[in-house]
Amino acid sequence: MSGTDSHPPHARGARAARRRPRPSGTERKRLVRAARTLARGALVTVVAVAAVACGSKDTGPIVTVGAGDSPQSRMVAEIYAGALARTGLHTRVQDRVGDRTDQFAAVDSGEIALFGEVTGDLLTALDSTATVTKPDAVNAALAKALPQGVVTSDPADGTDLRPTIVAGASRPATLPSSLKDLAPHCEDLILGIDTGAPLDAQRAPLDPERDVLTPLRTVYHCTVTRTVTFTTEADLRKALSEGEIHLAVLSGPPAFLPGDGADLAPLSDPDYAFRAAMIAPILRKSALTDPQLRKLNYVAGELTTTALADMVHQIRDQSAIPSSVARDWLDAHAL
Repeated sequence: MSGTDSHPPHARGARAARRRPRPSGTERKRLVRAARTLARGALVTVVAVAAVACGSKDTGPIVTVGAGDSPQSRMVAEIYAGALARTGLHTRVQDRVGDRTDQFAAVDSGEIALFGEVTGDLLTALDSTATVTKPDAVNAALAKALPQGVVTSDPADGTDLRPTIVAGASRPATLPSSLKDLAPHCEDLILGIDTGAPLDAQRAPLDPERDVLTPLRTVYHCTVTRTVTFTTEADLRKALSEGEIHLAVLSGPPAFLPGDGADLAPLSDPDYAFRAAMIAPILRKSALTDPQLRKLNYVAGELTTTALADMVHQIRDQSAIPSSVARDWLDAHAL
């Protein structure tokens, strides 16, 4: 279900298998040009500098994790940095590296070793011809689209950041809870679409035809003829609550909205009209050792949409310190 932690049994099983055992109890062209430069020779992504910890004289390399210009990107970077630090690495987060082009360039220059991304979004940016939407196919296509020498570790399949179609919390009984059952109602629907800037700065605004109407027709045989666009999610939610529209399309899960989207009821997207979008690390192939990669995989096995949204709320809305929020989450999951 989009925007929730509900996943098919095989996804839950894959996530559980990665868990660490615990004690009981249209910048596309510019982006592609920047990404291609990553194939020009091996670069050092771990910068050797002196590090002093807890008053000791220990020195070693510092692995820098890059963060983009959004609370979500910063939060993911802090989680990765905190987890890797628990393997004995010296780590730091470099904040506000910039957009995708800037982050790939920072990996290219050795400024950072890795950064967090959203699988479906990155595939769209790197390969505009890709048509796959389901998780395994998206992961495989992304691996092929990445520049030579750049890899992605396990995605967090408990995170589902796809666009989400929602009804009001007290939706009419005639409206289904799944897009799979929506087709008989589509001709009568008024669909509101949020075309404003997404909460995550790296996400592109929704294009109504390309990103919403075409996928609904193609996957669920749902033809909507009446749409209204909104430039803010607040106006969209107001129109939904007042009955001006029947359903609303958000650029991501309602859990990230102010108030956690408690006034909204998501419709599930079991056949992936909207491309799978999960959190995953992007890194140079030689940047981390196998034990360090396994640590990131343990993180992937535990991270969920709800948990990430809660952490983003803490740093975005409550001015919490990102590293402290990450530490608390890692502690809670024995990571």
